[in-house]
Amino acid sequence: MNQHYRDSRKIDPTQGATLGDGSPNDMDRVEIGPTQLAFAEWANAGLELPDLAAMRAYRHARLTQHIVDRGYAGLLMTDPLNIRYATDSTNMQLWNTHNPFRAVLLCADGYMVMWDYKNAPFLSKFNPLVREQRSGADLFYFDRGDKVDVAADHFANEVRVLLAEHAPGLKHLAVDKVMLHGLRALEAQGFTIMDGEEVTEKSRAVKGLDEIKAMRCSSHACETAMRVMEEFARTHVGDGVTCEDDIWAILHAENVRRGGEWIETRLLSSGPRTNPWFQECGPRVCQKNEIISFDTDLVGAYGICTDVSRSWWIGDEKPRPDMIYAMQHGVEHIMTNMQMLKPGVMIPELSAGTHVLDAPFQKQKYGCLMHGVGLCDEWPLVAYPDRAVAGAYDYPLEPGMCLCVEALVSPEGGDFSIKLEDQVLITEDGFENLTTYPFDDALMGR
Repeated sequence: MNQHYRDSRKIDPTQGATLGDGSPNDMDRVEIGPTQLAFAEWANAGLELPDLAAMRAYRHARLTQHIVDRGYAGLLMTDPLNIRYATDSTNMQLWNTHNPFRAVLLCADGYMVMWDYKNAPFLSKFNPLVREQRSGADLFYFDRGDKVDVAADHFANEVRVLLAEHAPGLKHLAVDKVMLHGLRALEAQGFTIMDGEEVTEKSRAVKGLDEIKAMRCSSHACETAMRVMEEFARTHVGDGVTCEDDIWAILHAENVRRGGEWIETRLLSSGPRTNPWFQECGPRVCQKNEIISFDTDLVGAYGICTDVSRSWWIGDEKPRPDMIYAMQHGVEHIMTNMQMLKPGVMIPELSAGTHVLDAPFQKQKYGCLMHGVGLCDEWPLVAYPDRAVAGAYDYPLEPGMCLCVEALVSPEGGDFSIKLEDQVLITEDGFENLTTYPFDDALMGR
Protein backbone atom coordinates (compact mmCIF):
# COMPACT_ATOMS: atom_id res chain seq x y z
CA MET A 1 0.00 0.00 0.00
CA ASN A 2 1.34 3.44 -0.88
CA GLN A 3 2.09 5.63 2.14
CA HIS A 4 2.10 9.39 2.07
CA TYR A 5 5.16 11.23 3.35
CA ARG A 6 2.84 13.14 5.71
CA ASP A 7 2.06 9.82 7.43
CA SER A 8 5.61 8.52 7.70
CA ARG A 9 7.73 11.62 8.26
CA LYS A 10 9.47 12.16 11.57
CA ILE A 11 8.25 14.91 13.85
CA ASP A 12 11.68 16.49 13.75
CA PRO A 13 14.17 14.72 11.45
CA THR A 14 17.10 16.40 13.19
CA GLN A 15 16.32 14.52 16.40
CA GLY A 16 17.07 11.06 14.99
CA ALA A 17 15.13 7.96 16.02
CA THR A 18 14.01 9.39 19.37
CA LEU A 19 13.06 12.77 20.76
CA GLY A 20 14.76 14.43 23.70
CA ASP A 21 12.62 12.55 26.23
CA GLY A 22 13.42 9.19 24.64
CA SER A 23 10.02 8.73 23.01
CA PRO A 24 9.82 7.55 19.37
CA ASN A 25 10.39 10.28 16.81
CA ASP A 26 7.56 9.34 14.48
CA MET A 27 3.88 9.92 13.81
CA ASP A 28 2.86 6.44 14.95
CA ARG A 29 3.76 6.41 18.64
CA VAL A 30 1.36 4.67 21.00
CA GLU A 31 2.01 6.55 24.22
CA ILE A 32 0.57 10.03 24.36
CA GLY A 33 2.96 12.89 24.91
CA PRO A 34 3.92 16.52 24.27
CA THR A 35 3.30 18.22 20.95
CA GLN A 36 5.79 20.04 18.73
CA LEU A 37 4.45 23.29 20.18
CA ALA A 38 5.34 22.20 23.71
CA PHE A 39 8.78 20.93 22.74
CA ALA A 40 9.55 24.25 21.00
CA GLU A 41 8.39 26.32 23.97
CA TRP A 42 10.40 24.23 26.44
CA ALA A 43 13.51 24.49 24.27
CA ASN A 44 13.08 28.25 24.12
CA ALA A 45 12.74 28.33 27.92
CA GLY A 46 15.89 26.23 28.36
CA LEU A 47 14.05 23.39 30.10
CA GLU A 48 15.61 19.95 30.33
CA LEU A 49 13.38 17.11 29.18
CA PRO A 50 12.80 14.00 31.28
CA ASP A 51 14.23 10.64 30.29
CA LEU A 52 10.98 8.68 30.14
CA ALA A 53 12.62 5.25 30.33
CA ALA A 54 14.51 6.32 33.46
CA MET A 55 11.34 7.84 34.95
CA ARG A 56 9.43 4.59 34.40
CA ALA A 57 12.24 2.53 35.90
CA TYR A 58 12.35 4.80 38.98
CA ARG A 59 8.61 4.44 39.57
CA HIS A 60 8.72 0.65 39.08
CA ALA A 61 11.64 0.27 41.50
CA ARG A 62 10.03 2.53 44.08
CA LEU A 63 6.70 0.67 44.04
CA THR A 64 8.46 -2.72 44.18
CA GLN A 65 10.57 -1.65 47.15
CA HIS A 66 7.48 -0.50 49.05
CA ILE A 67 5.89 -3.92 48.43
CA VAL A 68 8.99 -5.76 49.62
CA ASP A 69 9.40 -3.54 52.69
CA ARG A 70 5.91 -4.48 53.86
CA GLY A 71 6.29 -8.20 53.18
CA TYR A 72 3.45 -8.21 50.67
CA ALA A 73 3.08 -10.68 47.81
CA GLY A 74 2.21 -7.88 45.43
CA LEU A 75 0.19 -4.80 44.69
CA LEU A 76 -2.99 -4.90 42.61
CA MET A 77 -3.94 -1.54 41.12
CA THR A 78 -7.18 -0.52 39.43
CA ASP A 79 -7.04 3.25 40.00
CA PRO A 80 -6.19 4.74 36.56
CA LEU A 81 -3.64 7.13 38.04
CA ASN A 82 -1.86 4.39 39.94
CA ILE A 83 -1.80 2.38 36.72
CA ARG A 84 -0.33 5.41 34.95
CA TYR A 85 2.32 5.70 37.67
CA ALA A 86 3.24 2.01 37.47
CA THR A 87 3.21 1.65 33.67
CA ASP A 88 2.99 5.15 32.11
CA SER A 89 0.17 3.69 30.01
CA THR A 90 -3.25 5.30 29.59
CA ASN A 91 -6.55 4.08 28.20
CA MET A 92 -9.70 6.21 28.31
CA GLN A 93 -8.66 7.60 31.69
CA LEU A 94 -11.85 9.42 32.64
CA TRP A 95 -14.15 6.62 31.48
CA ASN A 96 -11.97 4.20 33.38
CA THR A 97 -12.49 6.12 36.64
CA HIS A 98 -16.15 5.06 36.77
CA ASN A 99 -15.91 1.85 34.71
CA PRO A 100 -12.83 0.08 36.12
CA PHE A 101 -11.78 -2.24 33.31
CA ARG A 102 -7.99 -2.06 33.75
CA ALA A 103 -5.78 -3.63 36.40
CA VAL A 104 -2.06 -3.99 37.03
CA LEU A 105 -0.46 -6.57 39.29
CA LEU A 106 3.06 -5.77 40.46
CA CYS A 107 4.59 -8.82 42.16
CA ALA A 108 7.17 -8.71 44.93
CA ASP A 109 9.88 -9.79 42.47
CA GLY A 110 9.06 -6.87 40.13
CA TYR A 111 7.11 -8.92 37.58
CA MET A 112 4.27 -6.74 36.25
CA VAL A 113 1.10 -7.76 34.40
CA MET A 114 -1.50 -5.50 32.79
CA TRP A 115 -5.16 -6.44 32.29
CA ASP A 116 -6.56 -4.05 29.67
CA TYR A 117 -9.53 -3.65 27.37
CA LYS A 118 -9.61 -6.82 25.30
CA ASN A 119 -8.95 -4.99 22.01
CA ALA A 120 -6.17 -2.79 23.34
CA PRO A 121 -3.30 -4.88 24.76
CA PHE A 122 -0.87 -2.90 22.60
CA LEU A 123 -1.34 0.23 24.72
CA SER A 124 1.30 -0.84 27.24
CA LYS A 125 3.69 -2.79 25.02
CA PHE A 126 5.93 0.26 24.55
CA ASN A 127 7.03 -0.24 28.17
CA PRO A 128 9.19 -3.39 28.60
CA LEU A 129 8.57 -3.28 32.36
CA VAL A 130 5.05 -4.53 31.63
CA ARG A 131 5.84 -8.21 31.09
CA GLU A 132 2.39 -9.47 30.10
CA GLN A 133 -0.82 -8.07 28.64
CA ARG A 134 -4.11 -9.77 29.46
CA SER A 135 -7.82 -8.90 29.65
CA GLY A 136 -10.64 -9.71 32.05
CA ALA A 137 -10.37 -7.23 34.94
CA ASP A 138 -13.66 -5.51 34.06
CA LEU A 139 -15.72 -6.36 37.13
CA PHE A 140 -18.46 -3.75 36.93
CA TYR A 141 -22.12 -4.59 36.49
CA PHE A 142 -22.69 -2.79 33.19
CA ASP A 143 -20.05 -4.94 31.52
CA ARG A 144 -20.72 -8.28 33.26
CA GLY A 145 -24.35 -8.24 34.32
CA ASP A 146 -25.51 -11.03 36.60
CA LYS A 147 -22.36 -13.08 35.96
CA VAL A 148 -19.91 -10.57 37.40
CA ASP A 149 -19.12 -13.03 40.21
CA VAL A 150 -17.95 -15.61 37.64
CA ALA A 151 -15.65 -13.06 36.00
CA ALA A 152 -14.30 -12.05 39.41
CA ASP A 153 -13.50 -15.64 40.31
CA HIS A 154 -11.63 -16.15 37.04
CA PHE A 155 -9.65 -12.93 37.50
CA ALA A 156 -8.79 -13.70 41.13
CA ASN A 157 -7.56 -17.15 40.16
CA GLU A 158 -5.20 -15.59 37.61
CA VAL A 159 -3.83 -13.35 40.34
CA ARG A 160 -3.33 -16.35 42.64
CA VAL A 161 -1.42 -18.33 39.98
CA LEU A 162 0.83 -15.36 39.19
CA LEU A 163 1.69 -14.68 42.82
CA ALA A 164 2.32 -18.36 43.53
CA GLU A 165 5.10 -18.13 40.94
CA HIS A 166 6.45 -14.66 41.67
CA ALA A 167 5.88 -14.37 45.43
CA PRO A 168 5.67 -17.94 46.71
CA GLY A 169 4.39 -18.36 50.23
CA LEU A 170 3.22 -14.73 50.61
CA LYS A 171 -0.51 -14.16 51.10
CA HIS A 172 -0.79 -10.46 51.95
CA LEU A 173 -1.94 -8.63 48.80
CA ALA A 174 -2.23 -4.85 48.68
CA VAL A 175 -5.17 -3.53 46.63
CA ASP A 176 -5.78 0.16 45.96
CA LYS A 177 -9.45 0.08 44.89
CA VAL A 178 -11.50 -3.00 44.18
CA MET A 179 -15.06 -3.78 43.17
CA LEU A 180 -17.14 -5.75 45.68
CA HIS A 181 -17.10 -9.04 43.75
CA GLY A 182 -13.38 -8.67 43.15
CA LEU A 183 -12.70 -8.28 46.86
CA ARG A 184 -14.74 -11.36 47.73
CA ALA A 185 -13.07 -13.42 45.00
CA LEU A 186 -9.55 -12.44 46.09
CA GLU A 187 -10.32 -13.30 49.70
CA ALA A 188 -11.76 -16.63 48.56
CA GLN A 189 -8.37 -17.38 46.97
CA GLY A 190 -6.81 -17.12 50.42
CA PHE A 191 -5.39 -13.59 50.24
CA THR A 192 -5.38 -11.15 53.13
CA ILE A 193 -6.21 -7.83 51.51
CA MET A 194 -4.09 -4.87 52.61
CA ASP A 195 -4.39 -1.13 51.97
CA GLY A 196 -2.91 -0.54 48.53
CA GLU A 197 -3.57 3.20 48.62
CA GLU A 198 -1.13 3.52 51.52
CA VAL A 199 1.50 1.87 49.29
CA THR A 200 0.83 3.88 46.14
CA GLU A 201 0.43 7.27 47.81
CA LYS A 202 3.70 6.96 49.70
CA SER A 203 5.47 5.65 46.62
CA ARG A 204 4.24 8.55 44.53
CA ALA A 205 5.03 11.18 47.18
CA VAL A 206 8.78 11.44 46.48
CA LYS A 207 9.57 12.38 42.90
CA GLY A 208 12.65 11.24 41.03
CA LEU A 209 14.85 13.57 39.00
CA ASP A 210 13.04 12.83 35.74
CA GLU A 211 9.62 13.28 37.33
CA ILE A 212 10.76 16.70 38.50
CA LYS A 213 11.92 17.56 34.98
CA ALA A 214 8.51 16.45 33.68
CA MET A 215 6.81 18.60 36.31
CA ARG A 216 8.81 21.65 35.27
CA CYS A 217 7.73 21.08 31.67
CA SER A 218 4.10 20.58 32.66
CA SER A 219 4.18 23.72 34.83
CA HIS A 220 5.61 25.78 31.99
CA ALA A 221 2.93 24.54 29.60
CA CYS A 222 0.19 25.24 32.14
CA GLU A 223 1.39 28.77 32.83
CA THR A 224 1.63 29.44 29.08
CA ALA A 225 -1.98 28.30 28.74
CA MET A 226 -2.96 30.52 31.68
CA ARG A 227 -1.44 33.53 29.93
CA VAL A 228 -3.51 32.86 26.83
CA MET A 229 -6.60 32.53 29.03
CA GLU A 230 -5.80 35.79 30.82
CA GLU A 231 -5.27 37.65 27.55
CA PHE A 232 -8.60 36.33 26.27
CA ALA A 233 -10.38 37.39 29.47
CA ARG A 234 -8.88 40.88 29.48
CA THR A 235 -9.75 41.32 25.81
CA HIS A 236 -13.30 39.96 25.85
CA VAL A 237 -14.82 40.45 29.30
CA GLY A 238 -17.37 43.24 29.18
CA ASP A 239 -18.46 42.59 25.62
CA GLY A 240 -21.85 41.39 26.85
CA VAL A 241 -21.30 37.89 25.47
CA THR A 242 -18.21 36.28 27.02
CA CYS A 243 -19.10 33.97 29.87
CA GLU A 244 -17.17 31.93 32.42
CA ASP A 245 -17.29 28.83 30.22
CA ASP A 246 -15.74 30.76 27.31
CA ILE A 247 -12.76 31.70 29.48
CA TRP A 248 -12.36 28.22 30.98
CA ALA A 249 -12.48 26.65 27.51
CA ILE A 250 -9.28 28.50 26.60
CA LEU A 251 -7.35 26.74 29.36
CA HIS A 252 -8.65 23.35 28.19
CA ALA A 253 -7.76 24.03 24.57
CA GLU A 254 -4.30 25.38 25.29
CA ASN A 255 -3.56 22.45 27.61
CA VAL A 256 -4.48 19.93 24.92
CA ARG A 257 -2.50 21.84 22.28
CA ARG A 258 0.63 21.15 24.31
CA GLY A 259 -0.06 17.47 24.92
CA GLY A 260 -1.88 17.94 28.21
CA GLU A 261 -4.62 15.52 29.11
CA TRP A 262 -7.59 16.87 31.09
CA ILE A 263 -8.70 19.21 33.85
CA GLU A 264 -10.11 17.59 36.97
CA THR A 265 -12.54 20.34 38.03
CA ARG A 266 -14.41 23.38 36.70
CA LEU A 267 -13.26 25.85 39.33
CA LEU A 268 -13.49 29.23 37.64
CA SER A 269 -16.05 31.79 38.70
CA SER A 270 -16.59 35.51 38.38
CA GLY A 271 -17.86 38.39 40.47
CA PRO A 272 -20.28 37.40 43.23
CA ARG A 273 -20.17 33.74 42.10
CA THR A 274 -16.67 33.50 43.56
CA ASN A 275 -18.25 33.56 47.04
CA PRO A 276 -18.84 31.01 48.38
CA TRP A 277 -15.96 29.25 46.66
CA PHE A 278 -16.40 25.94 44.79
CA GLN A 279 -19.13 27.13 42.44
CA GLU A 280 -18.24 25.62 39.07
CA CYS A 281 -17.89 27.75 35.97
CA GLY A 282 -21.03 28.21 33.95
CA PRO A 283 -22.89 30.51 31.55
CA ARG A 284 -22.71 33.69 33.62
CA VAL A 285 -21.67 36.59 31.37
CA CYS A 286 -18.63 38.17 32.99
CA GLN A 287 -18.75 41.87 33.78
CA LYS A 288 -16.10 44.57 33.82
CA ASN A 289 -14.64 45.58 37.18
CA GLU A 290 -15.06 42.20 38.83
CA ILE A 291 -12.79 39.48 40.13
CA ILE A 292 -12.26 36.23 38.25
CA SER A 293 -10.81 33.45 40.42
CA PHE A 294 -9.79 29.97 39.30
CA ASP A 295 -7.95 26.80 40.26
CA THR A 296 -6.28 24.96 37.37
CA ASP A 297 -6.40 21.35 38.70
CA LEU A 298 -4.81 20.58 35.36
CA VAL A 299 -3.38 17.22 34.31
CA GLY A 300 -0.90 18.34 31.73
CA ALA A 301 2.06 17.09 29.74
CA TYR A 302 3.43 13.67 30.76
CA GLY A 303 0.31 13.22 32.91
CA ILE A 304 1.75 15.58 35.53
CA CYS A 305 -0.62 17.79 37.48
CA THR A 306 -0.11 21.53 37.71
CA ASP A 307 -2.40 22.81 40.45
CA VAL A 308 -2.17 26.57 40.83
CA SER A 309 -4.73 29.27 41.55
CA ARG A 310 -4.98 32.94 40.75
CA SER A 311 -7.45 35.81 41.07
CA TRP A 312 -7.61 38.55 38.44
CA TRP A 313 -9.23 41.97 38.47
CA ILE A 314 -10.70 42.66 35.03
CA GLY A 315 -11.69 46.28 34.48
CA ASP A 316 -10.63 49.89 34.14
CA GLU A 317 -11.59 50.94 37.67
CA LYS A 318 -9.60 50.15 40.81
CA PRO A 319 -10.61 47.23 43.06
CA ARG A 320 -12.19 48.13 46.38
CA PRO A 321 -9.84 48.46 49.38
CA ASP A 322 -11.28 45.32 51.01
CA MET A 323 -10.46 43.32 47.86
CA ILE A 324 -6.90 44.64 47.81
CA TYR A 325 -6.45 43.81 51.48
CA ALA A 326 -7.79 40.28 50.98
CA MET A 327 -5.40 39.73 48.08
CA GLN A 328 -2.39 41.01 50.00
CA HIS A 329 -3.43 38.93 53.01
CA GLY A 330 -3.67 35.81 50.81
CA VAL A 331 -0.24 36.37 49.30
CA GLU A 332 1.19 36.86 52.79
CA HIS A 333 -0.49 33.62 53.86
CA ILE A 334 1.03 31.37 51.21
CA MET A 335 4.43 33.06 51.17
CA THR A 336 4.76 32.92 54.96
CA ASN A 337 3.68 29.28 55.09
CA MET A 338 6.07 28.41 52.29
CA GLN A 339 9.00 29.48 54.45
CA MET A 340 8.35 26.53 56.78
CA LEU A 341 9.08 24.00 54.04
CA LYS A 342 12.27 21.99 54.29
CA PRO A 343 13.30 18.34 54.69
CA GLY A 344 12.70 16.85 58.11
CA VAL A 345 9.86 19.13 59.13
CA MET A 346 6.97 17.06 60.48
CA ILE A 347 3.60 17.65 58.86
CA PRO A 348 1.90 18.47 62.21
CA GLU A 349 4.54 21.19 62.67
CA LEU A 350 3.31 22.84 59.47
CA SER A 351 -0.25 22.85 60.82
CA ALA A 352 0.83 24.27 64.15
CA GLY A 353 3.05 26.95 62.64
CA THR A 354 0.68 28.29 60.01
CA HIS A 355 0.16 31.95 59.28
CA VAL A 356 -3.28 32.75 60.70
CA LEU A 357 -5.93 34.27 58.48
CA ASP A 358 -7.96 37.14 59.91
CA ALA A 359 -11.16 36.22 61.76
CA PRO A 360 -13.56 37.28 58.95
CA PHE A 361 -11.88 34.73 56.65
CA GLN A 362 -11.74 31.78 59.03
CA LYS A 363 -15.11 30.14 58.40
CA GLN A 364 -14.66 29.95 54.63
CA LYS A 365 -10.93 29.23 54.54
CA TYR A 366 -9.71 26.47 52.22
CA GLY A 367 -10.14 22.80 53.07
CA CYS A 368 -6.42 22.34 53.66
CA LEU A 369 -3.28 24.36 54.22
CA MET A 370 -1.17 22.38 51.73
CA HIS A 371 -1.38 19.10 49.85
CA GLY A 372 0.88 16.85 47.84
CA VAL A 373 0.84 16.89 44.05
CA GLY A 374 2.19 14.66 41.29
CA LEU A 375 -0.08 12.91 38.81
CA CYS A 376 -2.94 14.63 40.64
CA ASP A 377 -3.55 16.00 44.12
CA GLU A 378 -1.80 13.41 46.29
CA TRP A 379 -0.71 12.46 49.79
CA PRO A 380 0.09 14.12 52.13
CA LEU A 381 -2.52 16.62 53.27
CA VAL A 382 -1.54 19.42 55.64
CA ALA A 383 -4.59 20.48 57.63
CA TYR A 384 -5.35 23.75 59.35
CA PRO A 385 -4.96 23.40 63.15
CA ASP A 386 -8.71 23.32 63.79
CA ARG A 387 -9.15 20.48 61.28
CA ALA A 388 -6.03 18.43 62.01
CA VAL A 389 -6.54 14.83 63.19
CA ALA A 390 -3.86 13.63 65.59
CA GLY A 391 -1.81 10.75 64.17
CA ALA A 392 -3.16 11.01 60.60
CA TYR A 393 -0.02 12.53 59.07
CA ASP A 394 2.90 12.03 61.45
CA TYR A 395 5.54 12.05 58.72
CA PRO A 396 8.46 14.31 57.80
CA LEU A 397 8.90 16.15 54.54
CA GLU A 398 11.52 14.63 52.23
CA PRO A 399 13.49 16.00 49.28
CA GLY A 400 11.55 15.31 46.10
CA MET A 401 8.14 15.87 47.64
CA CYS A 402 5.97 18.44 45.89
CA LEU A 403 3.34 20.43 47.76
CA CYS A 404 0.69 22.95 46.75
CA VAL A 405 0.44 25.84 49.21
CA GLU A 406 -3.15 27.14 49.42
CA ALA A 407 -5.02 30.29 50.34
CA LEU A 408 -8.71 31.05 50.09
CA VAL A 409 -9.52 34.48 51.44
CA SER A 410 -13.29 34.60 51.36
CA PRO A 411 -15.32 36.86 53.66
CA GLU A 412 -18.45 35.17 54.94
CA GLY A 413 -21.46 36.75 53.23
CA GLY A 414 -19.19 38.70 50.90
CA ASP A 415 -19.36 39.23 47.16
CA PHE A 416 -15.85 38.03 46.23
CA SER A 417 -13.20 35.43 47.03
CA ILE A 418 -9.45 35.48 46.48
CA LYS A 419 -8.05 32.06 45.52
CA LEU A 420 -4.26 31.61 45.42
CA GLU A 421 -2.05 28.53 45.19
CA ASP A 422 1.59 27.85 44.31
CA GLN A 423 3.28 24.52 43.57
CA VAL A 424 6.51 23.90 45.49
CA LEU A 425 9.34 21.34 45.35
CA ILE A 426 11.07 20.24 48.57
CA THR A 427 14.83 20.36 47.95
CA GLU A 428 17.81 19.05 49.92
CA ASP A 429 18.09 22.27 51.92
CA GLY A 430 14.69 23.94 51.66
CA PHE A 431 12.21 24.49 48.87
CA GLU A 432 11.85 25.80 45.33
CA ASN A 433 8.68 27.54 44.20
CA LEU A 434 7.91 26.03 40.77
CA THR A 435 5.17 28.58 40.13
CA THR A 436 6.24 31.76 38.37
CA TYR A 437 2.87 33.22 37.37
CA PRO A 438 2.58 36.76 38.78
CA PHE A 439 -0.07 38.00 41.16
CA ASP A 440 -2.53 40.50 39.71
CA ASP A 441 -1.13 44.03 39.97
CA ALA A 442 -4.47 45.76 40.52
CA LEU A 443 -5.50 43.42 43.33
CA MET A 444 -2.06 43.83 44.90
CA GLY A 445 -2.70 47.57 44.98
CA ARG A 446 0.07 48.40 42.54
